[in-house]
Amino acid sequence: MEELLEKGITDTRVIDAMNKVPRHAFLTSAFVELAYENKALPIGAEQTISAPYTVAFQSQLLDVEKGMKVLEIGTGSGYQTSVLCEMGAKVYSIERQKLLFDTSKKLLAEMGYKCHLAYGDGYKGIPVFAPYDRIIITCAIPVVPEELLMQMKPGGKLVMPFGEGDKQEMTLIQEDAEGNFQNTYYGEFSFVPMLEKRSNTKS
Repeated sequence: MEELLEKGITDTRVIDAMNKVPRHAFLTSAFVELAYENKALPIGAEQTISAPYTVAFQSQLLDVEKGMKVLEIGTGSGYQTSVLCEMGAKVYSIERQKLLFDTSKKLLAEMGYKCHLAYGDGYKGIPVFAPYDRIIITCAIPVVPEELLMQMKPGGKLVMPFGEGDKQEMTLIQEDAEGNFQNTYYGEFSFVPMLEKRSNTKS
């Protein structure tokens, strides 16, 4: 947490939430000793758990207030999901990898986090529970999905790593008073790529 503060994380809601979440619980025994280092680590299915600074940075940009509905694209290990829950958000999260979906659903339930998890295509979001105050995408995406923008409340915020290749630009998308979407960029990060579209979504 001290390192996050030194790197510019100033939102106390984010720091407090991350202090409450045991990151080691989301890792296999092979990586437990590295759980509190600021680095991404493998979680299976060729995916990773984001570095703590990345999770904190996205969470801070998201600007979550208690009671907000948040759509998370890419449940992964469930670590970011749990941080959002600790911040008081009502989290709706979707995961494309069945292995990760099954594992994170079981773990989050055991840890007492009440959130709605779905197995399916992140490009489609979870329209049945829309609109959302906030949307967070936790994998690299080369386009802005129109379907997700349509699931965001007026004045909402979407945070995503935008681009292809080894590095992406952390991007905040907001809707202005005229209904136009404005992009603000916050530097380079590195995420695994979002998988291509698929047809089914199951809760």
